[in-house]
Amino acid sequence: MTRGPVVALGCVAAAVGALLFAFASGFGRDPHEVPFALKGKPAPDFTLTRLDTGEKVTLAELRGHPFVLNFWASWCGPCQLEHPTLARAAQRYQHDARFFGVVFEDTTEDARVFARPMDPSFPQLIDPQSRMAVDYGVTGVPETYFIDAQGVIRDKYVGPLLDGQELATRLAALQQPSAPGASR
Repeated sequence: MTRGPVVALGCVAAAVGALLFAFASGFGRDPHEVPFALKGKPAPDFTLTRLDTGEKVTLAELRGHPFVLNFWASWCGPCQLEHPTLARAAQRYQHDARFFGVVFEDTTEDARVFARPMDPSFPQLIDPQSRMAVDYGVTGVPETYFIDAQGVIRDKYVGPLLDGQELATRLAALQQPSAPGASR
């Protein structure tokens, strides 16, 4: 056998091995559990405007209450699917956490059309030029952030949050004390 085919076979074997390793290391993991740099860190400051009233909402005024931020867009099919779950949770858990939607990469008018027929159980906020989304590290929509009463980001859920029990579990965790070493 000449050297060329042996080298080519070795390259193919290495490529197949690398692919198998990549697949094997990803199986068994929850795709919604995405590591992110802000877990356990103070939520980045923000001042946004409510879509319905034009009132300002700031991080400072939310301190003292756990809250949920859901980044969404009217053009996002999964966002449309998850919105009823979030609306029900906002009503059911209104004494445990406040809920806010944050409009991502969308026009105000399209966001209003999307939000108008939906249950107004939680305010929708406008994020001009998606500056807040950048601060939070949003990579796409929908993404949901769970922030405790001290303003610390406890968790992030990537993708449509359709399971009410999953949402309840994450909300219950917000009521627990922060893990030692969490930034404040």
